[in-house]
This record gives sequence, structure tokens and C-alpha cells, in this order.
Amino acid sequence: MKNTLTDIRVRYGETDQMGVVYYGNYAQYLEQGRTEWLRELGFSYKWMEANNVQLPVVHFSIDYKLPAAYDDLLTVKTTLKKMPTVKIEFQYEIYNESKQLLATATTILVFINSTTKKLMKAPDYLIEKLIEE
Repeated sequence: MKNTLTDIRVRYGETDQMGVVYYGNYAQYLEQGRTEWLRELGFSYKWMEANNVQLPVVHFSIDYKLPAAYDDLLTVKTTLKKMPTVKIEFQYEIYNESKQLLATATTILVFINSTTKKLMKAPDYLIEKLIEE
């Protein structure tokens, strides 16, 4: 399925007292990967929200393999696991510049109608774009 690569430079403020990336910051790296994945399809979160669609995360899991440190250039590989329904599932791999695998992760988001606050099917424009890919 469709995947993207997103480069992220670790900032000093993202590290802890041990000099490694604080574990909670990885959720932001995954979000950046998802944002770029959508952008490469021609959409943005901002555009989707303006068109009455919200995408809250309902599941997040991560396995840490090796630490990342200040000024490392990370590559987040974001991959769609399967065609979206009322939910969309992603797999991630985070690598450093030496191509070492630092972490693997998964997230599940659901499609919510902004007005009704109820679950909805994935928008047709998203499905159509994925079928084209």
C-alpha cells in the first residue's frame, strides 16, 4: 500500500536528561509522517477538517529498538496497512541516517463527521485517490 518517507531533524528540546529523544515525542514524529502521507495524496488535515472530517487517533503502539539523539536526521516511513473503512491504519518505521531501525509503530484513526461527532466512512475522495495510486 501507499507509503511516504518524511525526514525530521531532532531538536535539542526533544531530548531528555540522558541526551536521547524523550519517548513521548515519537507520537509527534508519527503525526508528521501521517500529515505528509496525506499531503502527498493531495489533501491536508486542515482541508479535511474544513470539509467536515476529523481524524482522532484511537490506538497507538510503538516498539523502541535504538535511541535517537539531538541533531539526528530521522526518516519516518509511513505505510497504509489496508484500505480505509471507518478507520485508517498506519504502520511506521523510524530510521536514523545510518539506516538503523530505531522504532516501529502502528496507529489507528477513525473518521468522524465534525458536525454530528459520529463515525463516518472514509470520504470517497480519499478512497478514489488511493485506488488511483
